[in-house]
Amino acid sequence: MEKTLNADTALAAPPAHDIHLTTTYPVIAAISFAHLLNDMMQSVLLAIYPMLKLGLQLSFAQIGMITLTYQITASLLQPLIGLYTDRRPKPYSLPVGMGFTLVGLLLLSHADSYGAVLAAAMLIGMGSSVFHPESSRVARMAAGNQPGLAQSLFQIGGNLGTAIGPLLAALVIVPYGQGSAAWFSLAALLGVVVLSLVGRWSSHHVAGFHKRMKAHADNGLSRRQIVVSLLILGMLMFSKFFYMSSLSSYYTFYLMEKFGLSLPSAQMYLFAFLFAVAAGTVAGGPIGDRIGRKRVIWASILGVTPFTLLLPHVGLFWTGVLSVIIGLILASAFSAILVYAQELVPGKVGTLSGLFFGFAFGMAGIAAALLGQLADATSIEAVYRLCAYLPLIGLLTAFLPNIRKPHS
Repeated sequence: MEKTLNADTALAAPPAHDIHLTTTYPVIAAISFAHLLNDMMQSVLLAIYPMLKLGLQLSFAQIGMITLTYQITASLLQPLIGLYTDRRPKPYSLPVGMGFTLVGLLLLSHADSYGAVLAAAMLIGMGSSVFHPESSRVARMAAGNQPGLAQSLFQIGGNLGTAIGPLLAALVIVPYGQGSAAWFSLAALLGVVVLSLVGRWSSHHVAGFHKRMKAHADNGLSRRQIVVSLLILGMLMFSKFFYMSSLSSYYTFYLMEKFGLSLPSAQMYLFAFLFAVAAGTVAGGPIGDRIGRKRVIWASILGVTPFTLLLPHVGLFWTGVLSVIIGLILASAFSAILVYAQELVPGKVGTLSGLFFGFAFGMAGIAAALLGQLADATSIEAVYRLCAYLPLIGLLTAFLPNIRKPHS
């Protein structure tokens, strides 16, 4: 990866007209790899929830509060960081964000109290809040005329990292204990190196990128249409991430409680679901580039409803199959939604990326806290029966306007 980034042909600041029209794959690969490292480390927190619950004698509500602390830290800071960096770009903020995650992991590995776990979750959330807005801008900057593809490739790194995290936790942290989480900090050091190189490339091209965004500011929509569309996208994000949180945070508990699986076996099912999410992410962006992002949003949000309705009522085999199908379909939405939002308000890539990533994390955190309390009061199965209806919110897609594509 470092060799690729140092190649003169890839990062030697080609002429402005070339970088605007050409997809710069080495940079997208680098930022996607960094996304993999970032989200892999962050998913360690989710993956060791059962260990923390048993070791510190936590309730489901406290598990939900850990997720809420992590997600809210990220969601509150991301839009502000995105807004600031739209006005004053900070390409070298990327390795700084990775540093927060590194410190959070080291603290998590030695946390012996609920408060220490909350502090570690807060630091990990801060790392995410710095990383996502700027890295999403870099992906758009390197996209050329394929923003959907670039966003999907960027997202696939994160989703693969999220999928690999529980697998590595099952192989490393479960047998060797909570302290072994410190080994994941080595990935953060690698990330700092890669992101420093990405920051150098970004600093050469950020001025030309802003000029291009301003040149395409007119998309044919009124201010009212833009505001209403952003509100609809927010509701769609609520639907997607509230449901996804029910699986990412409580799927292992569901499998262990309903089917009597061991923790390592349940984490393998979680890995399969998260890997399906990663695979589904690949499709959403490039398909949206070809057939339109609104159609992808239709299919991914509303189209998953039959499978979510079936999930709470089937046996172990079909639970595994349906969770994979749900992950594949639902994951295709985010890239399409994010690029659609960026096309609604050209020139505010960092702000919108921070807003939507932040909103996603915030919704997931609030969902984890509320669903944890519901699980304590009723059962995990009741959580999945209730959440099964959330994708019906996808009907709101009918009110999204078609965006006029700008000419390059």
